[in-house]
Amino acid sequence: MDHERFIRERITELRIRRGTSEHRMSLELGKSGSYIRSITSGMAMPSARELFNIIDYFEMTPSEFFAAPPDAGGTRARLLARIQKMPDPELEKVETFISWIEK
Repeated sequence: MDHERFIRERITELRIRRGTSEHRMSLELGKSGSYIRSITSGMAMPSARELFNIIDYFEMTPSEFFAAPPDAGGTRARLLARIQKMPDPELEKVETFISWIEK
C-alpha cells in the first residue's frame, strides 16, 4: 500500500471513529479549517512533526497509528475511500445515518 494513501486513509478512519469533522479536527490541531481536508484529499502531506501531533490528537502511539486496519482492502477500506471524496455536507449526512444505525 502506498504510504501517503495509508496516512490519508488512516487519518480519515480515526477521525470518523472519533466522530469529528475535518474542519473541527483542523481547528483543534491549531490549524486552518481546511488543514485536514488538504491532507485527506491528497493535496498536502503533514510534516513529520505535524504527523506526530495528529497521532497525539488520536491519543495513540505511532505503532498503533501505523498498524494496518484488520480489513485493509475490505469493506471498511472501500467505504473510507468513498467517504474521503465526499464534501462536508454529505459527510454530516453519513454521520447522522451511522448514529441512527448505532442506536
